Amino acid sequence: VQLQASGGGLVQAGGSLRLSCAAARRTFSNNAVGWFRQAPGKDRAFVATINWSGGDTRYADSVKGRFTISRDRAKNAVHLQMSSLEPDDTAVYYCAAARGAAAAVGISGYQYWGQGTQVTVSS
Repeated sequence: VQLQASGGGLVQAGGSLRLSCAAARRTFSNNAVGWFRQAPGKDRAFVATINWSGGDTRYADSVKGRFTISRDRAKNAVHLQMSSLEPDDTAVYYCAAARGAAAAVGISGYQYWGQGTQVTVSS
């Protein structure tokens, strides 16, 4: 599965962005999908995940109540709506397809990765 993340950019603190993850060449409708982020000098960290049907979602504590993950199975896409953005949200955001159908918070559960999209939040 080849994944393409898009929607990143520069936004002021308190603003919103919507990231999208699309799959090329093969559907990921039977896989859970997750978003991770990596800030300069830090390890890649879990942000959010959604199971194959969209009925189960999990979030990192740092983004709960501000970010929403969703999927459009008809369009073979997953979105991450980010609101009330903070400078600490600045990172490269990656989408990934899990090995299985269940929502997964561990990085080892993911098999296919997109190239990343930069999100920069200015104070």
